[in-house]
Amino acid sequence: MGPSMIYMVVGVSVFILIVLFAVFKGNSNKQSGSEYLKEAQQQKEEAAMQEELAAAQEEAAVPKRRAEDLDFWDMYPEETEEVKEAEEKVSKNPYTEKAEQEKEAERQKEEEARNDPATDGKHTLITNRDGSEEWVLISPYLTKNTLDFTRMEDNAGLKRYMENGRKISYVGVDISKHTGKIYFPSLKAAGIDYVMIRLGSRGYSSGQIALDENFKENIDGALEAGLDVGIYFYSQAISQEEAVQEANFVVQNLEPYRGKVKYPIAFNMGFVSNDKSRIEGLSREDKTGVTISFAEAVKAAGYVPMVYGDKEWLIKEVDLAKLQDYDIWLSQEEDIPDYPYRYAMWQYDTDGILNGIDGGADLNICFVGYSER
Repeated sequence: MGPSMIYMVVGVSVFILIVLFAVFKGNSNKQSGSEYLKEAQQQKEEAAMQEELAAAQEEAAVPKRRAEDLDFWDMYPEETEEVKEAEEKVSKNPYTEKAEQEKEAERQKEEEARNDPATDGKHTLITNRDGSEEWVLISPYLTKNTLDFTRMEDNAGLKRYMENGRKISYVGVDISKHTGKIYFPSLKAAGIDYVMIRLGSRGYSSGQIALDENFKENIDGALEAGLDVGIYFYSQAISQEEAVQEANFVVQNLEPYRGKVKYPIAFNMGFVSNDKSRIEGLSREDKTGVTISFAEAVKAAGYVPMVYGDKEWLIKEVDLAKLQDYDIWLSQEEDIPDYPYRYAMWQYDTDGILNGIDGGADLNICFVGYSER
């Protein structure tokens, strides 16, 4: 190898060493710079945290201000007695106060109207036998009366229920030995369609069953005049056994007239005036049971049972919910009865004037065509 070649190799080697030294030095400086920056950032964050902590401590050391510490409250003066009196005077303005009173009175009036049994449509007025009155709740479970009394006509004291100018009701009277002498052809001519005849009664104190003294005369006269016939029995039964006894008595005495009695056999139980009757001690449940026993015995014999009573008796003395299988004969002397439930017959006058009866007549209207069944 010549000298020139040696110099060239030495030169290249020196150059390579220089390059390697430069690279090493650069990396070392770069690493040192990164560590420096990281350390500087950490110091900056620590300084910030220290500043925040110092600010928090300073804020905590300062006492907090309350609403009372604010100066603007002094802008409003304390309320004086004069101010209070003025405010009360304004609040007691006679026009405002009167309007409020009228409004409150109207509200109370509306509240009373809603709670008034006379106008709420949910109660009916009962007059008890001692003359006292009470409002009784109308049962939502019983069939209501749907008669339209604007269709009722009155001709010489006899009521008729009309439809399209045609009579769809039946005019009747009920009679007993107390009615006196009866002229049945005159009743027929007066427009009577049917007669409810008392067959008999049980004594309200003795308990003895007796046939009405005029029964045979009355039923024969009515049938001969061409009038339809129904029967009623005045009961004082105090047990279901006595009720069946009464029903059997009725059926036996009607045997000669079987097939001719087209109107119902009515069960008439009630108290007596100015005296105590046998049934005074009966409960509502007892009277209901007695009524059912009579009605079922009559029904078993092939007749139509019916329950007679005034408004007080029907609503208070018996349980109508248990008597819904039987037609009702209502006694209520009013131009328009206010009995709320369904009924088939209505006794509207017990002292009517009728050609064929010398004294007062018990007038009835029937809404069921029993003779046409």
